[in-house]
Amino acid sequence: QVQLVESGGGLVQAGASLRVSCAASGRTVSTYTVGWFRQAPGKEREFVAVISWIVDNTYYADSVKGRFTISRDNAKNTVDLQMNSLKPEDTAVYYCAARRGPHSLTKWEYDYWGQGTQVTVSS
Repeated sequence: QVQLVESGGGLVQAGASLRVSCAASGRTVSTYTVGWFRQAPGKEREFVAVISWIVDNTYYADSVKGRFTISRDNAKNTVDLQMNSLKPEDTAVYYCAARRGPHSLTKWEYDYWGQGTQVTVSS
């Protein structure tokens, strides 16, 4: 099975950029669909972006489309999320998750999760 560790979170001002990374171990990340989810205090964990296995198709939540980019680096065995034009409402703990199968926007369909990394955007 694969183990996932997120990194790169932090505190930034609105309008800034931040890149969070999901490092995989135990398996090659290219053989998994990998999604990013986030959870703000008092809210449900929600879908942010996903990159599918085999063909690397990408999908985004409407709230981040045009601002966030998900990418896979097979040499580093990571999946990164580049976040631009950050807004205070992007504040959340960001989690990466993996599954063996086509892309999914549903958190319940992911089998492996990282511990999360905090992203805080001040106004």
